[in-house]
Amino acid sequence: MVRPLAIALLAVLAAASAPAVAEEGLLRRLQAAAPEIDPHVLSLALEARDCAMSHGVATAGERLAVIDYSRPSTERRLWVFDVPQAHLLYREYVAHGQGSGENLANRFSNASGSHQSSLGLFRTADTYQGGNGYSLRMDGLEAGINDQALARAIVMHGARYVDPALAEKQGRLGRSYGCPALRTAVAREVIDTLKQGQLLFAYYPDGDWLRHSRFLGCVTARVAGG
Repeated sequence: MVRPLAIALLAVLAAASAPAVAEEGLLRRLQAAAPEIDPHVLSLALEARDCAMSHGVATAGERLAVIDYSRPSTERRLWVFDVPQAHLLYREYVAHGQGSGENLANRFSNASGSHQSSLGLFRTADTYQGGNGYSLRMDGLEAGINDQALARAIVMHGARYVDPALAEKQGRLGRSYGCPALRTAVAREVIDTLKQGQLLFAYYPDGDWLRHSRFLGCVTARVAGG
């Protein structure tokens, strides 16, 4: 006969494991929808999303964008997901900053004037019509990593230099001043998909960021304290 205490303990363990099981299921479904994405990168993006949501830093947006800056600019390294439906909405080319590297980005910064891309988790904001056309503001959520994005005018926008044909000739896409720039043909629809409180996760295997990100290894004090 199973004692009541043992039953209660089993119930607690089952409840605690349920979110992890659900998360594994979502990861598998998204991976099936986008088999070219690195599963480790996708797992980190989902971890950061869940951490931000669970601590009230972000709301339960339906869209998640993932940029894998460990891949060359000549590859389509931006994925945009409908998370509840586990659908891949877009896989696109995305530029990195002039200061981050040539075809491969390997330098990242939060500093104005660096012309480098930033890593980490961003929450999208409003759109506007600017010097680069229709653009999407992004609020960097990680202090010292990307929280100067708004001040630096790091926004998503279309750019003619994001051109696969040009990349074939010169060995890389054109580069931005740090913005995740897109092909002009798809920029507006991607921006409209991601505007107003959705999340974007920009990845590179930077050991210091991976160890100290407030949204990875989701520790309550780290998230609350910034």
